[in-house]
Amino acid sequence: MNAFGFLNINKPVGMTSHDVVARLRRALRLRKLGHAGTLDPLATGVLVLCVGQATRLSEYVMRGDKRYLAVVRPGVSTASYDAEGEVLDRRDASGLQRQAVMEALDRFRGELEQLPPMYSAVKQDGRKLYELARAGVTVTRRPRRVTIHSLELVDWTPPTFTLEMTCSAGTYVRSLAHDLGQALGTGAYLAALTRTASGAFRLQDATTPDDLPAMPDWRSLLVSAAQALPQIPALCIDETARDHLLQGRAVARREGDPSSPLAQALNPTGSLLAIVEGDASLWRPRKVFPPQ
Repeated sequence: MNAFGFLNINKPVGMTSHDVVARLRRALRLRKLGHAGTLDPLATGVLVLCVGQATRLSEYVMRGDKRYLAVVRPGVSTASYDAEGEVLDRRDASGLQRQAVMEALDRFRGELEQLPPMYSAVKQDGRKLYELARAGVTVTRRPRRVTIHSLELVDWTPPTFTLEMTCSAGTYVRSLAHDLGQALGTGAYLAALTRTASGAFRLQDATTPDDLPAMPDWRSLLVSAAQALPQIPALCIDETARDHLLQGRAVARREGDPSSPLAQALNPTGSLLAIVEGDASLWRPRKVFPPQ
């Protein structure tokens, strides 16, 4: 049977998300492997990999909230908002006090509009921002609506400090570090970043890309769709409904079914058959996964 599910990988510093995928695709001899949610090369921590047909579920996995530990360096501003970028400005931050940082954090909790960095993969007018930045072109970026659920100062070790945060998908921690530096009047960049959680995936459960291929049964680490997508409730179906969904046909919504707009339709055996979308009376197949 073909592998189907998700792998929780602890990405090391210096590798791109694509590097991790390429290495494990070769090492595990997988034809279909992708990632759900990119991490910058300087970042470490949870990188969710989608194996086999689970690549078709990546859009749902990426929607989950993220949790980070972010090391911020005040006194310096860079073009990329992180340690790799060209230094644009230096200011004396020796007088910065812990209390000033804690008070400034209040401005960045809750819903806010955030400008993505010029050095990012966000597309604008059909081109990725980093492609424009490398060509020396700066454009007026469109703000994105993001939510910072929690943001706390957890370490104060001048000249850096560390923040722990939980945020919505699509939040740029580099932009947060830059914007915080502007609010403090010192400038700042993101010196280091660790993703400690992505949706249902936690760093303490992650495996390194070096350790995984050495395991005699790496498939035992595959996380099922039900575990990876707890926000999408399960819908148990009978054999008749299974056959309808496999043929791309809708099935009737029953009393007691989940009230959510999406559900995971499970085979009588408990395996995932389809992601279905519901209206007042029907469940319509959105993505179907025939038994392998």
